[in-house]
Amino acid sequence: MRRDHLEPTLLISAAIVAGTIGWSGHVLLLPAALAFPILWARAQTRSVAVLVSAAYFLAASRGLPEGVANFYSSDLWPGLLLWLCASASFVGVHAMLWTKRSRARPFRYLVAAALMAVPPFGITGWAHPVTAAGVLFPGWGWWGLAAMTAGLMGLVTRMLPAVAIALAGFWLWSAAFWTEPKLPESWRGVDLRLGSTLGRDVSMQRHRDLIATVRAPASGDISNVVLPESALGFWTPTVERLWIETLEGTEISVVAGAAAVDAEGYDNVLVVLSAAGGKILYRERMPVPGSMWQPWRSWFGESGGARAHFFANPIAATADHQVAPLICYEQLIVWPVLQSMLHDPDLILAVGNGWWTKGTSIVAIQRASTIAWAKLFAKPLVLSFNT
Repeated sequence: MRRDHLEPTLLISAAIVAGTIGWSGHVLLLPAALAFPILWARAQTRSVAVLVSAAYFLAASRGLPEGVANFYSSDLWPGLLLWLCASASFVGVHAMLWTKRSRARPFRYLVAAALMAVPPFGITGWAHPVTAAGVLFPGWGWWGLAAMTAGLMGLVTRMLPAVAIALAGFWLWSAAFWTEPKLPESWRGVDLRLGSTLGRDVSMQRHRDLIATVRAPASGDISNVVLPESALGFWTPTVERLWIETLEGTEISVVAGAAAVDAEGYDNVLVVLSAAGGKILYRERMPVPGSMWQPWRSWFGESGGARAHFFANPIAATADHQVAPLICYEQLIVWPVLQSMLHDPDLILAVGNGWWTKGTSIVAIQRASTIAWAKLFAKPLVLSFNT
C-alpha cells in the first residue's frame, strides 16, 4: 500500500474501532469515543476528515438499520437510508469545521461539538464524545463538563500526549472505584418483556396485568413505581378512571408512558397516577425523527406524527420530587439532559420501549449514556425499559 494511502486507511479503521467500542453499551467504555477528535485532527485533508467522521458515526450507530427493519417489519433498505441520512449532519459539521491550521483547530472542534449538542444539528447528535464526562469525572457536575470540554479541545492540539495521559489516568481511576448510580429511596423502575405488544394491546386485561405488576414491587418502602414508555397505550379518561379506581386505598404513585392524541397529532408523554387522580407529567421534547417526529407533514397540510417540545418542561414535579424525565431517544442526545440539569432536579427518570432494538445494542447504549449523565451530576437514577 502506498504511504499516502496508509495513514488515511489507519485513521478510518481507528475511527471504526472507536465508534464500535465507545458505543458498545458498556458505560466504562464510553471514553473510547475520545479517540474521534484525535483522529479528526490527524486528517491531512478535508476529504479524509469526512471519511473519518463518517466511519466513527456509522460504527457508533450501527444498530440503526436492523432496528428500523424490526420496527417497520421490512428489509434493511429503509434503515440503511435513514442511517446514511442521519450521518449527514455529523459528517457535514465536522467536515465544514475541519482545518489544517493547528491554532484554530481546538476552537473549530469546540464549535463542532457545540453544534452537535443542540438543535438543529443536535437532533441527530448521537455518539457525542462529551457523554464520557460521567465516566472520567463522576460527581463533578458542571465542572466535570467543563473539564471534559477542555480535554476534548486539548486532544486536537500539540498538547495531545499530555492531555491523553491525564484523561487516561482519570479513566483508570474512575474504573477502579466505579459504582452504579443510586436508586432513590421509595422509587422502583419496572422492566418489562412484552415486545411490540406494549402500547398496542390496550385491552382491559393488559391494564389489569400492568396494575398487578405495579402492586408487586409497591410494598414496604416502595411507593413510586415507574413503567416504560408507551405502557398505558392511549391516554384516555377510561384508562385514567380504571387506574385511579384500582389504586384506591393505596399510597402507590405510578409514572408510566402513554400517547396523548388529538386531531393534529400526538404527544409522547409520561403520566402520573394515584388514588388522588391522574395527570400528564411530561411531554417528550425530542421524539424519534422519522418514525415518530415527522415535521414535513405540516408542510403539505397533513396532520399526524409526534410533536417535539424542544425546550419545554425540562423537569416535572411528582411525589415531592423534582424529576428530570428522559424518554427513549432523548437518552441518546445531549441537550435534553443538560437542560434538565440546569434546574438541579432530585433524580433522573429514564424510560424506553426498545422492543424494536432486538439484536442490537441500542437499549444498552441508552442505559450507558443515561448512567454516565447521572454519575456526572451525582443524581439518583430510575430506569424502566420494555424489550
